[in-house]
Amino acid sequence: MAKKLVIKVTAGADAPERCSQAFTVAAVAVASGVEVSLWLTGESAWFALPGRAATFELPHAAPLPDLIESIQSSGRITLCTQCAARRGIEEKDVLEGVRIAGAQVFVSEAMSDDAQALVY
Repeated sequence: MAKKLVIKVTAGADAPERCSQAFTVAAVAVASGVEVSLWLTGESAWFALPGRAATFELPHAAPLPDLIESIQSSGRITLCTQCAARRGIEEKDVLEGVRIAGAQVFVSEAMSDDAQALVY
């Protein structure tokens, strides 16, 4: 069994069910003791900003701010470098604990022997 779960979420409010699934799986994995690295790309990049997750709504889904807090308790959240640049998001703008990193870091994490990668 993989010891690390690397999740890339590409959807945001544009595809709320897919977005919520990614955050939910990441939070459940963290709660289960799995090492989690969640990558925010595409429209999910906006959720790296304070207050943005609170605007996300999906009936019968856990609140996104709660899922993010759970993930950050033991996991890591990374914002894609290019996605941030395209949206004018800088390191000073993001939630505490969110890092900005590029494709080579994602590939390195996803290709490690003990990792399983998922893309939503």
